[in-house]
Amino acid sequence: MASAEPFPPFNTSAEPLRSLAEQTPRRRPRKSSGLPAEIRAGDTGAPSLTSLASLQGNLSASPPRSSAADGSTKRGSKRRKARSLLRRFKHFALKHTWVLPLILLSVFSALYAVNPTESNPIHHFIFLSYKLPLESGAHPDTPAQYGKGRWDIAFVTFYTVVLSFTREFIMQEFLRPLAKKAGLKSRAKQARFMEQLYTAIYFGILGPAGMYVMSHTPIWYFNTRAMYENFPHKTHAADFKFYYLFQAAYWAQQAIVLLLGLEERRKDFKELVGHHIVSLALIGLSYRFHFTYMGLAVYITHDISDFFLATSKTLNYIDHWATGPYFFVFMCVWAYLRHYLNLRIIWSLFTEFKTVGPYGVNWETQQYKCDLSFYITLALLSSLQALNLFWWFFIVRIAYRFVVYQTAEDDRSEAEVSDTEEMEVIAEKTSSTQPLLNGHATGANGYANSPVVNRPNGAASKKTR
Repeated sequence: MASAEPFPPFNTSAEPLRSLAEQTPRRRPRKSSGLPAEIRAGDTGAPSLTSLASLQGNLSASPPRSSAADGSTKRGSKRRKARSLLRRFKHFALKHTWVLPLILLSVFSALYAVNPTESNPIHHFIFLSYKLPLESGAHPDTPAQYGKGRWDIAFVTFYTVVLSFTREFIMQEFLRPLAKKAGLKSRAKQARFMEQLYTAIYFGILGPAGMYVMSHTPIWYFNTRAMYENFPHKTHAADFKFYYLFQAAYWAQQAIVLLLGLEERRKDFKELVGHHIVSLALIGLSYRFHFTYMGLAVYITHDISDFFLATSKTLNYIDHWATGPYFFVFMCVWAYLRHYLNLRIIWSLFTEFKTVGPYGVNWETQQYKCDLSFYITLALLSSLQALNLFWWFFIVRIAYRFVVYQTAEDDRSEAEVSDTEEMEVIAEKTSSTQPLLNGHATGANGYANSPVVNRPNGAASKKTR
């Protein structure tokens, strides 16, 4: 029995392979490659070691780069590094907005440290100018008096930068962590919390400072007659002048914040702009034409009421149990300071402005209490009072809703919430779900016994009118 072959015999002929090679088109080398031809030939596979060695030899045999090319490369590297550093600084300055004011303050300090005397022009930016010598025969302990002049503008400018630094530094480095610790997760809520708490801190200091300054003047306690006696009031003690100009710097800094849009615009943005314009006009004109006693009284009435407004909002943001009762304390303070006392000042224009002290224009003695100043002062104070009455209307409406009960629909965006609307949220959170006049009593802490539904972070939920 013949045995079968286990495998078919191999075909040793090269014809089939040759024909296959002739039928398959050769791949053209990629022209985009910068490799030598011997490497491009094996484009789809890894090059052999001999090919890599040949390439390395060719590269090593290339002529060295010229020194001009090296210098150009170095200059390009330096420019790239400079641009990189500038971008990093820009990012850091945008994230920490207190950096630029700090740089300006450092420059002023360095320039003053070169020559720390009154002959250095920087001295007028940091310290009060126009100190007057004591009168002959005056007691040595008599407080020095200061006059007025153009260098006072430099003082206001410098402390505007100071307040810009302190505002941004305190808000970002201290108040933002405090907002997060209080449970405010929304960036918008944190921003509003920081703004109001900083305002409360500022007026919590400047309010009592204003009362202290007033206690050393003839107009204590809001003595309107003394505003016109011995007019004009051309000189002041150091504490009076520093307080007055420092407050001017604060309002200038707040105007910059408003113009640059560093705070979110609210629905009463136009009213806020009008308030700042009137305030700055009152500050500048009262200082220039010596109505500073009247300006001091207006400062105090607004500073203390702003403190209670800011603290009321702050309590609202953190859902404090005292939000409702504190709102009514704020309401009483606002009514007394911004309306009763300010209306007394306006009333004094009709009863004491012309009859108390000299009246008429005298440019040599800087006597400016006349008909023109009367109408300008009346127009500015009346405009300020009209804005205060505009906000007072909403405050009274909130109180009415709290007592009678009528919840408001909260369909506002965070960026559009105004001061008055934020106070409406406070009233909504403390009002009952039934009219109080129908016999429903409140709990021991002043809240209604019926439940109140709130959104997180203190914003009231939407309710149907």
